[in-house]
Amino acid sequence: MNNISKIQKALHGQEFGAYLVTGAAGRLYTGGFASSAGAYLITPDEAFFFVDPRYVEAARENISGAEVLLVTGDETFPEKIGKFVKDKDLTSVGFEDGVVTYSVYKEWDEKFGVKLIGAQKFLSDLRNVKSREDLEGMIKAQRISEKALEEVLPLINSNITEKELATELIYRIMKNGAEKSFDPIVVSGPRSSLPHGVPTDEKIAKGFLTIDWGAKVDGWCSDTTRTFCIGQPDDEIVKIYETVLAAQEAGIATVKAGVSAKDVDTAARDVITKAGYGEYFGHGLGHGLGLEVHEALRCSQTSTDILPAGATLTSEPGIYLPGRYGCRIEDTLYVTETGYENITKIPKKMLII
Repeated sequence: MNNISKIQKALHGQEFGAYLVTGAAGRLYTGGFASSAGAYLITPDEAFFFVDPRYVEAARENISGAEVLLVTGDETFPEKIGKFVKDKDLTSVGFEDGVVTYSVYKEWDEKFGVKLIGAQKFLSDLRNVKSREDLEGMIKAQRISEKALEEVLPLINSNITEKELATELIYRIMKNGAEKSFDPIVVSGPRSSLPHGVPTDEKIAKGFLTIDWGAKVDGWCSDTTRTFCIGQPDDEIVKIYETVLAAQEAGIATVKAGVSAKDVDTAARDVITKAGYGEYFGHGLGHGLGLEVHEALRCSQTSTDILPAGATLTSEPGIYLPGRYGCRIEDTLYVTETGYENITKIPKKMLII
């Protein structure tokens, strides 16, 4: 993964003469090198990676297309980059205002002496579009997450706690060659109504069991949700599950390049509303996925995004009746000119345990 030349090409015609990348995911996207610190300064013709002694040797071995510059303990990153900006006679620098704190911005403003332009959208728009190579990385993470679920399903019973099940899932993800992309959500019984509930020491309860989990491989994330039924379902559980599944299928059916993300959300939301559960679907249908679990693209009623070919996004409608039931089903889609590819392969028929 190296997108330095792509960023350089996109810089032509921008209102800023260079772009500064400082967020962890942005840095990984830019040069394909993972580190806890560092910054890329990119112009249409040159690229530089500023890094401290912990990473300088590895960066020089692994980053192509950018000159690696050492930041020693004698000066701060803003001081080093600021001198460089002045030496290059730059007058304006775009930056990831979505990840920069105000205190850091003030220090940059003092040290750089140029116009700073918040331009998160510039990088987010580039990151929204994945290549086939990027997609293969995401598929690898998805298959590991699916294998981990397959391995923990036999462990689900009324004697295991939510927290124990979440721990087992993380263990299987790591054992199969990945790391978790986020802390799993494992909620059962009445607690399944909590969309982002935290696993507890309570044992798995009858009713819905919702598991939302993901793996990460080489920076690429997966994100999947499945809802199971513990014990025989009553009529309302069946109705809720079938409604959520129908809503997801309706939303997915609308996905293709050029479609409004709001319209995708609407297609799913209408199914839930017509079934009488509209007030119990309180979040958007989906979000962008890639080097972060939640990327810039959004499918919701407030979204102004238009789906680009190459985008990867989740489709995850849900119904949550407070203190009673909660159900969510989530797949990941790769947007194409004519439709989509669903990279999630876990069956969606309700599994009764």
